[in-house]
Amino acid sequence: MPALMIQGTGSNVGKSLLVAGLCRAARRRGLRVAPFKPQNMSNNAAVTAEGGEIGRAQALQALAAGLAPEVDMNPVLLKPEGKAGAQIIVRGQRLTTLRARDYAALKPTLLPRVLESFERLKTAHDLVIVEGAGSPAEVNLRAGDIANMGFARAAGVPVVLAGDIDRGGVIAQMIGTQAVLESGDAAQVRGFIINKFRGDPRLFDDGYALIAERTGWPGFGVLPYFPGAIRLPAEDTQDLHRPRGTGGALRIACLALPRIANFDDLDPLAAEPGVDLVMVRPGQAIPGDAALVIVPGSKSTRGDLAALRAQGWDIDLHAHARRGGAVLGLCGGYQMLGHGIADPEGLEGTPGETMGLGLLNVATLMRPHKRLALVRAVHAASGEPMAGYEIHLGETDGPDRAAPFAIVAGRGEGAMSPSGRIMGSYLHGLFAADGFRAAFLRALGGTAGGTSYAAGVEQTLDELATHMEAHLDIAGLLALAG
Repeated sequence: MPALMIQGTGSNVGKSLLVAGLCRAARRRGLRVAPFKPQNMSNNAAVTAEGGEIGRAQALQALAAGLAPEVDMNPVLLKPEGKAGAQIIVRGQRLTTLRARDYAALKPTLLPRVLESFERLKTAHDLVIVEGAGSPAEVNLRAGDIANMGFARAAGVPVVLAGDIDRGGVIAQMIGTQAVLESGDAAQVRGFIINKFRGDPRLFDDGYALIAERTGWPGFGVLPYFPGAIRLPAEDTQDLHRPRGTGGALRIACLALPRIANFDDLDPLAAEPGVDLVMVRPGQAIPGDAALVIVPGSKSTRGDLAALRAQGWDIDLHAHARRGGAVLGLCGGYQMLGHGIADPEGLEGTPGETMGLGLLNVATLMRPHKRLALVRAVHAASGEPMAGYEIHLGETDGPDRAAPFAIVAGRGEGAMSPSGRIMGSYLHGLFAADGFRAAFLRALGGTAGGTSYAAGVEQTLDELATHMEAHLDIAGLLALAG
């Protein structure tokens, strides 16, 4: 069955976006297309209907393909947990937590599972677009590889190599990648794409020809930088450095924790014309004029709480609360707002207990069972419906749970302080609900643009596909796929 793999000369060269655009372009041509990433490393995850988790990028690619996300689209997901190593997710469920050296030994045993997922997708669709991870030039990781050439050769999938000209040195990236690849791996590459060009693409004609001449690979086009990418859910933490927010009157600050997770929760707020979303980075103080401070999700809650204190953000948060400012803790951030977090089994690191910020009268106990579920809820304060997902270890309880943040299936979810200004919730993706987002911003003294976030994402995916159709040889890429 037809398939094509997009690999990159490095991380963050735009592979995820290229796969999303190709999925939408193929779908518009009447093809039943599915995305696939053998192995992903990200703390931005999405929950599937069957109660599994996959990388957020694959959920966006599924949307581009007109599909619901499923675990076969990303059979191996690595979620870094700091010094403890990374949580290993296989077909949507946590397998174990391992350090990098130990994972290297496990990795070859996962290839059959990866190929099984790929075969299921191929059987059900006309075309599968595969995304690599990092770069195949990391030949020190080639033994037992399941993310790039190890998968491509095992599955017999042709590869197109994408390079990012925006960071400079793309000619060396391309030619150098071929130079370090073993001959069989190099033969698996059937062409290249130059991504993120700024200015007149014709100015790169000589460089483009040089790459083709030196590598023997045909080029499939030079893709100009796509500004609309900022309107799509981000996956890589490098994307946190891109400008966020529209510079509106209502300032919302979010703490850029070292192991921040599911930060695409912020994207609908960043798209609001009346919101100025500020990422508070290490060395910076929480802005005194912020109407709301968000303590986001974390893959290492106690570790990030220690980092928060090291920055002095705990002092800023208490000062913000005394001034009457609002605070929202999401998932791990919710756990941090309570009196304490107990992890007796060391599920997220060293066993022990950490004192919380004490802004909510609740406490958290980490338990081995991981809650993974799509959720429909109603915001308790406004009555507005929300749709999101839960993805967390730990159970949180205490007196402030008597005033829930939301109602799920007739039961309270999350907690609010007696003032209603300190809030905590396990729900991710809640701000994508337009009615709730508008009501929430009004309660903070702001305004909402009245736009549909979901419709905006769909429109941007269409614009991305049109952009790629205009500058890349899409017909050639589909022909290469078979």
